[in-house]
Amino acid sequence: MEIYKLSDELDSFNYQEVQDGIIAILEKGNDAVLDMTECNYVSSTGLRVLLYCKKMAASKGLRFCLVGVSDEVKDIMSVTGFNSFFETFNTLEEVKG
Repeated sequence: MEIYKLSDELDSFNYQEVQDGIIAILEKGNDAVLDMTECNYVSSTGLRVLLYCKKMAASKGLRFCLVGVSDEVKDIMSVTGFNSFFETFNTLEEVKG
């Protein structure tokens, strides 16, 4: 399991860097955890990145989960229906547990 730490937003300005970082983890054959504890906004582009990474992980038989999702991001994911696609945890300890 490898952790990718996200900054304050996931949007059209940083999506490629985030996607590349997560895909690099998956390409090594490791489960990927996206640490979102500092993230307070995810754009539609960001949601597409999350979905793409989830599909990539599934195609490799790996796990991709989210940690520390803020209430604001949870709301965005709920409205779009994306919340049902992802395993989410409050802390890294919960993922490892």
